[in-house]
Amino acid sequence: MQKLKWWQTAVFYQIYPRSFADGNGDGIGDFQGITAKLDYLADLGVNAIWLSPHFPSPNWDCGYDISDYYGVAPEYGTLGDFETFLREAHARKLRVILDLVLNHTSEEHPWFLESKSSRDNPKSDWYVWADTPPNNWQSCFDGDAWTYVPERGQYYYHYFMKQQPDLNWNNPAVKQAMWDVVRFWLDLGVDGFRLDAIGTIYEDPALTPHTVPMNLAELRRFSETAKTPEEIELKNKYWHDMFCHQWDGPGLHDLMKELRTILDEYDGDRMLVGEDDNIAYMGNGGDELHMVFNFPLMRVERITPDHIRRNQKTRLSALGRLPVEGWPCNTLGNHDSSRLYTRYGDGVHDAELARLNAALVLTLRGTPFLYNGEEIGMTDLIITDPSQLRDTMASWYYEQLVNELKIAPSEAALRAGETTRDKNRTPMQWENSPNGGFSPAKAETWLPVNPNYAAGINVRDQQDAPNSMLNFYRNLLRVRKASPALIGGEYKPLHPKAGSYFAFLRQTDDQTVIVILNYSPDRHELRFRLPQKTAHLLFSSAGRSQKDEATSRISVGAFEVYLAELL
Repeated sequence: MQKLKWWQTAVFYQIYPRSFADGNGDGIGDFQGITAKLDYLADLGVNAIWLSPHFPSPNWDCGYDISDYYGVAPEYGTLGDFETFLREAHARKLRVILDLVLNHTSEEHPWFLESKSSRDNPKSDWYVWADTPPNNWQSCFDGDAWTYVPERGQYYYHYFMKQQPDLNWNNPAVKQAMWDVVRFWLDLGVDGFRLDAIGTIYEDPALTPHTVPMNLAELRRFSETAKTPEEIELKNKYWHDMFCHQWDGPGLHDLMKELRTILDEYDGDRMLVGEDDNIAYMGNGGDELHMVFNFPLMRVERITPDHIRRNQKTRLSALGRLPVEGWPCNTLGNHDSSRLYTRYGDGVHDAELARLNAALVLTLRGTPFLYNGEEIGMTDLIITDPSQLRDTMASWYYEQLVNELKIAPSEAALRAGETTRDKNRTPMQWENSPNGGFSPAKAETWLPVNPNYAAGINVRDQQDAPNSMLNFYRNLLRVRKASPALIGGEYKPLHPKAGSYFAFLRQTDDQTVIVILNYSPDRHELRFRLPQKTAHLLFSSAGRSQKDEATSRISVGAFEVYLAELL
């Protein structure tokens, strides 16, 4: 097996700083809290941390509207606190990558304050300006994509909310300023970056209008009410057509090559992973991004064996066609999507399906990304009081439903609670105590804590429970770490027509592991024609006592996760 880079062997764990651990008791997560939990992460068995934005921000978009790329948000601590966190993470052999937001800044960033002050300012063209709105483009968050500034008598463009003006990447000075930011954090010792929304950096230079016969609020409402196959197909078409001219403009590949060149100047195999599923952003496999996410795996209502097989066939084939074979990257959850436990559950076997899907991410070929709280089975929390929402996209939608679309406030509140990203960003549940152990009992947490912390969905109650979700993750991560085939082995599907279970091999020259994920409540007696005749059990979610069985007849129980080394 070829020698793999650290980011190919690692399991990444996404930390949402505001919600992970409150170290000073103010109801907001911070670096003091994160640093105190590093031993927990090392014990869990992950190898790397993806840290969501920690920079100073007015928080119109929960930190993705950055007002200072060189600092730390005061509520999270100081730059010294960050450096302590980074040093302590590295001491535990935990790598750290940061969120890098290239497309836009906050409207409070000094660059934008200068740019909007006058047309003669040296930074006047650091953003995208127009005398009048040149088209009907929409912001993906809150309506019109062009906002008027009286100081200049012009409109600026923003793909996201109006508090997030797009940078003008056609200006070499902007590029240089952002590359200086990249070098600052690399010099501090971070191990790479997750690139936020890279597809939005360049737009269609012709500024072609979209052709959808409704605005953003109307499209969101139509998406909620679409029921028939025809309506759902039209909804999907409208979402594509509304934004297709605001993505993937020319110049992005050259930009990614420049950024890759900067990282390659540093030792330690610094890495880039893009918030996109387009393999084209990996260039020739060695000159742009190191990885992009396999988002098509998660873009379904239910994870099924047929879907997984189709996804892997398409994905791995495309990666294999790159001049330098590309490395896969798999996930089923993050801060922008409903939690794995909630999203793919059936209301009856949610816990079993959550374990199966966790095992899927951790055994497929490629680098797994986990989202904080998945390992204890955290679920979405629907917040139906609009005053408690912190996701301004949801607050805007609530106001549009009530004031523009004349929807009853009670229904509007429910719809906003279902669509908001707040539901999957609630504080981490550490113990069965007020505020779930995230903050002291008297603190008002920035988002409500899911009350199911009192029903065992917390770290402390699961710590010593052998059959808990937490120990399921720990044990599976331990097996993965000890199995070269699960880290770097090739993927070979088995029983390609099986509708209720997914079976495959991971193979290196020295080891073969069979993985069987039974997505059904039925027991199966499975027969495999393999050169190896014995399956030696590595992991099972069914509490097996027998270690060895013949590969000609492997029995798997209902919803079982089964891993065995073939001998």
